[in-house]
Amino acid sequence: MSDKFAGVNGFPRADLLSGPTPVERLDRLSQQLGIDLSIKRDDLTGLGFGGNKVRQLEFYFGAALEKGADTVLITGAVQSNYARTAATAAAKLGLGAVIQMENRVHGMDETYKTSGNVLLSRLLGAEFMTYPEGEDEAGADLALRQRAEELSRDGRTPYVIPLGLNNPPLGALGYMKAAEEILQQDDGFDSMVVASGSGLTHFGLLAGLRALGCTTPVHGICVRRDAAAQYQRLSTVGANLDALLNCDPITDASDILTWDGALEPGYGHVGPPAREAIIMMARQEGLFLDPVYTGKSFAGVPGLVKEGVIKPGERVLFIHTGGQPALFAYQSELGM
Repeated sequence: MSDKFAGVNGFPRADLLSGPTPVERLDRLSQQLGIDLSIKRDDLTGLGFGGNKVRQLEFYFGAALEKGADTVLITGAVQSNYARTAATAAAKLGLGAVIQMENRVHGMDETYKTSGNVLLSRLLGAEFMTYPEGEDEAGADLALRQRAEELSRDGRTPYVIPLGLNNPPLGALGYMKAAEEILQQDDGFDSMVVASGSGLTHFGLLAGLRALGCTTPVHGICVRRDAAAQYQRLSTVGANLDALLNCDPITDASDILTWDGALEPGYGHVGPPAREAIIMMARQEGLFLDPVYTGKSFAGVPGLVKEGVIKPGERVLFIHTGGQPALFAYQSELGM
């Protein structure tokens, strides 16, 4: 194991993951798309409907527990999988949870505001607060820290799980570990495809592969920003991760691959490619994707095949990052 990867194991980590998630071949979609397609079932990470955020939160909650925290605070969109998973982890570990809902997705109906992840987080007993902006990560983090100061004055011990780029990317360590898990399961893929939003899952996976000597391309499918903006974000995440691990650069500029062909009409809204991808996965393989992340990221697979980036017969691994509860908030957008 390289020194760059070994450093991951030096960080505190809460035990939230139920175990390695399976890699399964998608026989019908492989035939339809003309590739050898498999799926990494990180929708089965085991905690509160699972999803990729469980891996990230192991490291944030590890830090929180080490500091003796009794409450965690997190920010995200109204239908945030991250916030719902944080509330689930907090319940499991006996901590309180404060969820800040950002106004990121406009024009949605009342179902969006009350069902899916919102309903689950209420069942978990989370405290809710709101932030009026959707593209102000620094402001959203500041609002959380102000609430944390109030909790401290009340005798609580809060821990803020930050969103902005000026914070150490602890969550990326979770997907460095996921890269190790994937390579132990199957090290013969020609490419991998994953959603790219905050950048911690995408870059963590990429960095883990490179730190372990694997050169497989990782295609990040943009769910929030266009390809150029996401590339710049990932470059910053990478520099921050190198600093966190106190190591030389793990990746180089050419490793960062972004594709935004399914991004429109924007974050949290479902365009034709994502809708078609959700239906394709459901009707061909009996698996559900979510409208915000995996619907768009899976749309990248046929998109990259059509563009010739993924070649016929290639072995491709799609990372299913979960998020299915959000489906119930999107009936109107899906037209069903």
